[in-house]
Order: sequence, then structure tokens, then C-alpha cells
Amino acid sequence: MSMYPSLEDMAVDKMAQAQASNSRPAAVTAAPVPTAHPVGAAAPSYPSLYPSLGDMGLELPAAVVAEHMQAVAQFQPQAHAVAIPTASASSQMVAPVTGCHEVGLMRSEIKQGIRELVLCKDTKGKIGLAVKSINKGVFVAFVYRDSPAAIAGLRFGDQILQINGTTVAGFSTDKATSLLKKASPERISVAIRDRPFERTITMQKDSVGHIGFVYKKGKIEQIVKDSSAARNGILIEHQLVEVNGQNVVGLEDKQTQQIFTAAPRTVTITIMPSFVYDHIIQKIGSLKKYMDHSVPEV
Repeated sequence: MSMYPSLEDMAVDKMAQAQASNSRPAAVTAAPVPTAHPVGAAAPSYPSLYPSLGDMGLELPAAVVAEHMQAVAQFQPQAHAVAIPTASASSQMVAPVTGCHEVGLMRSEIKQGIRELVLCKDTKGKIGLAVKSINKGVFVAFVYRDSPAAIAGLRFGDQILQINGTTVAGFSTDKATSLLKKASPERISVAIRDRPFERTITMQKDSVGHIGFVYKKGKIEQIVKDSSAARNGILIEHQLVEVNGQNVVGLEDKQTQQIFTAAPRTVTITIMPSFVYDHIIQKIGSLKKYMDHSVPEV
């Protein structure tokens, strides 16, 4: 079954498939042989590959369809394409509007599985990292800009599973912090699961550059009716964490808006429930302004 980064991609792909089907010459086939079914038994039903948007309550307005029609002409659907699993989930996407190699989408990807990172300490003996214990897990609550933690690729919300081979499940914040402080300055190995409390949503800007939600201090408070944000499942009471893979925690709203303005037509945001965010960040305070806001490499 095909997957799409945004609802607009799904709508355009569906239109492209319909156009391709209508353009094919009708094939002459033999009359079908009736299939016998036991008396009283229902004939088998075969669900379509895509349910209609109307059935899902997600019918796109005509203006939105027209806006993305150019992508239909550029997109050549493959009738029997099979998705081959690879290291990147985004490479399996059908994305006639977004594009399968959209950089913001790739930077935002929350990978499944576990990865190992190797850190060291700076000349002051610091890693540039603060952690928080939640639900018996240890999570990254702060990454200092240009620190060893930032350079290694740790991101806000990552879950730390092991530190130098020691499993930290059930550790308190103080116990996990103490283990990091006592670690050798030359080499600290950490096992990481990518941001389990977070999810990414890809949207398309409209003709005036809007995607359709209102936020205050990074918290999503309102959603614009019939916008890309509404169509793609943005929820209120969620906190903006990243925009196209760039961390925005600790930025002023006007700084975040500048990132949105500079972003291309396709925008992928990373969000987490506000109550989880508030719990992670509660003791960071003014340190948020020193958070790492670098753009991840792809």
C-alpha cells in the first residue's frame, strides 16, 4: 500500500492514476466466467487501493486541486510499483507534490530502531547535554549549541537507552546525570532511540505562503479551516519542536516565523504533546535560548 507525506500528495497521486487509467485504450477481453457462491453466502469484496477522500471526510476544495494540478503533469505513476524496504522511510513515499527527496522531509525523519553515538567532553569537562527522566525512561531535554552532544547528533526528545553499556531504564534524572559526569572524557557511548514522543507532519503552503495554524510561544493554539494543517492532522495542545528538521525550542515566535517564511513550499514540522514538552523542559528555564538550533545534515 502506498504511503504519502501529505494529503495533497495523496490527492494528486489519485488524480494522476485516474488520468493514466482513462488515457489507456480499452482492452478487448473475453466475457467473464460467473463464479459460483454457496447459497446465502456474500460474494467476496475487494477494497480499493485508495478510499475516496469524500468517504474519509477529507474532500479537497476545487481551488486546492487546481493549485496542485501542475504536479499531476510532472508525475508519472507506476502501475505496479512495489516499495522495497530501505534505511529511509521517506524513500518509500509516493510524493508527486512534496518530492521523495525533499530535504526538509529527510531532515525531519524519525528513524525506527536504535543507533549508537560516541561523545566526548570538551576542555571544561562538559558534554553539553541535560537529561530528564520520564515514565522510567531517560530523555534528552537540552543540547547546548556547538557542544560535543550537538556535534554527535543528539536531538531534543531523543531517548537514551544505554550509557557506556549500562542500561538506564528506571534511572532518575540525577542518577543518569551522575553516570554521564563520571564517564571518561575521551569516549562516551550512548544508545539512542529517535524522539519517541514526537511525530512529523508534512504540509504545503497555500498561494500566500500560509500552512494554516496559529502558535504562541511555540504552542499550537488554533487551526485554520480548510488549510493544509487541517487536512494533514495538526492538533492543538502540541508544541512545535522542529521546522524542516531544525530545532526551534527556545526561539522567539518571530524567529520561528522567519524559518517558516524562508522554508520552501513543502514544510515538515515535528511536534510533541504540550504536557510532555512542559515536563521535559520544566527545569531548563532560561537555558532554552542556548539550545542547539543548527540544521541537521542529510
